[in-house]
Amino acid sequence: MNAVLAVRQYVSKMIEDSGPGMKVLLMDRETTGAVSVVYTQSEILQREVYLFERLDSPNREPMKHLKAICFLRPTKENVELLVQELRRPKYSVYFIYFSNVISKSDVKALAEADEQEVVAEVQEFYGDYIAVNPHVFSLNLLGCCRGRSWEPAQLTRTTQGLTALLLSLKKCPMIRYQLSSEPAKRLAECVKQVITKEYELFDFRRTEVPPLLLILDRSDDAITPLLNQWTYQAMVHELLGINNNRIDLSRVPGISKDLREVVLSAENDEFYANNMYLNFAEIGTNIKNLMEDFQRRKPKEQQKLESIADMKAFVENYPQFKKMSGTVSKHVTVVGELSRLVAERNLLEVSEVEQELACQSDHSSALQSVRRLLQSPRLSELDAARLVMLYALRYERHASSGLPALLEELRARGGSDRYRKLVSAVVEYGGKRVRGSDLFSPKDAVAITKQFLKGLKGIENVYTQHQPLLQETLDQLIKGKLKDSQYPYLGPNTLRDRPQDIIVFLIGGATYEEALAVFNLNRSNPGVRIVLGGTTIHNTRSFLEEVTAAGFRGRSTESSQVPPRSSRR
Repeated sequence: MNAVLAVRQYVSKMIEDSGPGMKVLLMDRETTGAVSVVYTQSEILQREVYLFERLDSPNREPMKHLKAICFLRPTKENVELLVQELRRPKYSVYFIYFSNVISKSDVKALAEADEQEVVAEVQEFYGDYIAVNPHVFSLNLLGCCRGRSWEPAQLTRTTQGLTALLLSLKKCPMIRYQLSSEPAKRLAECVKQVITKEYELFDFRRTEVPPLLLILDRSDDAITPLLNQWTYQAMVHELLGINNNRIDLSRVPGISKDLREVVLSAENDEFYANNMYLNFAEIGTNIKNLMEDFQRRKPKEQQKLESIADMKAFVENYPQFKKMSGTVSKHVTVVGELSRLVAERNLLEVSEVEQELACQSDHSSALQSVRRLLQSPRLSELDAARLVMLYALRYERHASSGLPALLEELRARGGSDRYRKLVSAVVEYGGKRVRGSDLFSPKDAVAITKQFLKGLKGIENVYTQHQPLLQETLDQLIKGKLKDSQYPYLGPNTLRDRPQDIIVFLIGGATYEEALAVFNLNRSNPGVRIVLGGTTIHNTRSFLEEVTAAGFRGRSTESSQVPPRSSRR
């Protein structure tokens, strides 16, 4: 179950099937993203693909000496553009691949447009998602719901993306969903409809234990996307933002031109692959070692080239040296910027209080800590708001809630009204009355004992105490203890054995902290393979956009108490 490999194999197969000769790769906005995260441009160039074009770009030159490989989503717009293209072909021959199921009527329209008989092939290759890591995928959709209901277009796109993932991994799963979430049930039903309708596509070799698709809702855990992160990949996304493996560094003070945008991909960057799940302190040490290793190699490369053998050795080693030089400058820049932001925004202290809010239950101490930090001029507007949001979620119904006073302090800081409104919007989105599970208190005696012992021996790292709710949900699932009453099966059949292949999907977006939890669960449970997907991958800013897009605007900041809902969904 490797999402990156699945999409890579599709791209390789497209290039192979088109045979030898110079090629152009014609894509749309979404397939461009899907390909760019699994293949570098230089890798594709080596396979005789010399040109990358968007199907919708208006001024493409006719180049009859090129073969066209078209990788496109089967949308109405793309089919119409292809019909126009085939009526006046710009290339010698077309190999057409759709990233999802295409209707017979659309294929007929293409066939009728192909009067010059330039189409060599039409196939479905199900790379209709962004393969972020081998075990993580995203659909890059922000704002999938309005209130507690799907936006129809987003439901369609999510169903397509999720069924494409299942087809690409060759899985026909049993489905479980979070009962407290109407969108989860709706998506489960839509996926099931596609599996039933396209039963021939899903007719894979039966495994002893059927795969399982578990559909969850972000609103069950609004804490995780609000926390600052301290492992490399998660931290980069939280502080700088990762978009299809690309990081925009153009705002970094004094940045050189060639580092304004960098790519972080575990497939092509060994340092990143080895460090993406390590914490920030370890990254600092490892980057120092990388620098020292680079410095050791550097003088050798600059020795006098006295013989032909010296020159030959230099030329052979130069690409490796150049690649290492690029890796060093990229990671030194990224880690340097992270360090600058941590210091500038006082994030060590902020994060310690966030973790206290998420993991401890001492109300007066938490309130004191938040108030103390709100007095600090170094605290950014976002960090001040997120502390109040975490407090509001954690102590939502506390008898002596200090929320009105904290909101008043936010006002006194002189920030925008938007963040104050977002405090109650976040509670409306993911507060106690909407959650299907108990986010804060341990569920059983074992968990309570663990927490007690953790408290006794002290935390190894105060910045990474928090574990996302997803970790516990999956842990229960692997052990066969996840309650059917909270996470029912769709349809009459249930799993008798412990699941082995699990696809878990979060409506409203997953996070890199959850990706790390899944990575660790895969490592510590041999025989269990978990892939995590989400409508998007959130950091705090995008999560707050998700809440706003869902229409949770928040009431006026004076009335911070949420009225109880009359009936449970």
